[in-house]
Amino acid sequence: MHIMEGFLPWQWCVFWYLLALPFIVMGIIELRSILRKDREYLPLLAVCGAFIFILSSLKLPSVTGSCSHPTGTGLSVISFGVFITSIVGGIVLLFQALFLAHGGLSTLGANMDSMAIGGPIAGYALYRLLKNTSVNIFLTVFLVSAVADFVTYIITSLQLALAYPAQVGGVIASFTVFLSIFAVTQIPLSILEGILLALVFKYIIQLKPEIIERLGVFSREQIAGAQIPRDPVSPAQV
Repeated sequence: MHIMEGFLPWQWCVFWYLLALPFIVMGIIELRSILRKDREYLPLLAVCGAFIFILSSLKLPSVTGSCSHPTGTGLSVISFGVFITSIVGGIVLLFQALFLAHGGLSTLGANMDSMAIGGPIAGYALYRLLKNTSVNIFLTVFLVSAVADFVTYIITSLQLALAYPAQVGGVIASFTVFLSIFAVTQIPLSILEGILLALVFKYIIQLKPEIIERLGVFSREQIAGAQIPRDPVSPAQV
């Protein structure tokens, strides 16, 4: 997914940076606001950032000759929304460009637009659609994470197609080729990422349900219904 340094023409690099700029500004504003309200959100924010960094650093070879990786943005966008996720994802992408040679500085805007903004927007839209329905919250987290992952690669395919349209068929033909290269590996990866982040979310609501409730991610009733009942301590165990 990381478009490497120097791969995009400079005009497209500037365009994708400008597209990401409003999200960066709004993300900084929202992040400062939420941390002023409650510093206890920091551990969950750190967990979200860690998962984005670790999962998106797993550069896995693809059978198509490319490479793929999870994105890890689903947990963050459910917990904190699109704007804060854009900041967390942007910081991750910056560190990866500087220290892991994943992506680059010139293409940072493009990579943010796909992984830290576009994918999360799709995931967040699905989350809002399912939030107040009877759909199990773990299924919601699974679907949001999987969709955010795969849409990231749809956007990357479009970015590459716009920069390098095919001689025959133009942007559409080029987009089809790039997406078909990614899809073979990314569909199963999206499913696995969805399962992993659903399990992580299950652990969070078991350990710290009050954080999820204060953030308004799910209602108290939904959280209570998803928690595993704890066995009462018998007198013999005391």
